Amino acid sequence: MTHHKQVVYQSQLNHKSKLVLRRRTRKRFNPRIFIDRTIKTTAIISLLFTGFTGVGATGCWGMEIATSSHYWQQQKKTCLGMMLVSFSGFLSNALIGAGFSIQRDKF
Repeated sequence: MTHHKQVVYQSQLNHKSKLVLRRRTRKRFNPRIFIDRTIKTTAIISLLFTGFTGVGATGCWGMEIATSSHYWQQQKKTCLGMMLVSFSGFLSNALIGAGFSIQRDKF
């Protein structure tokens, strides 16, 4: 048994039945994009964490006044410490991001 193949050239096909061959290009790892996204994500998370711990410290301060308990004073100090750490994380991210942008712009 023989195999019969039909040869059709592109010029013979109408525009609706043309086969479009598309190659999926593989995305390459770009370290600049990765660093930028990491810095932005870390900055946003540290700002959110700063806000939440600030609200927690304010609530502990209110409970300390209402109950005059040393427990709430310790909780307030813990929240203020976490707030300080997360805000310093935000500032360090901003400094690192500024350093990379200055390096990229070649000032």
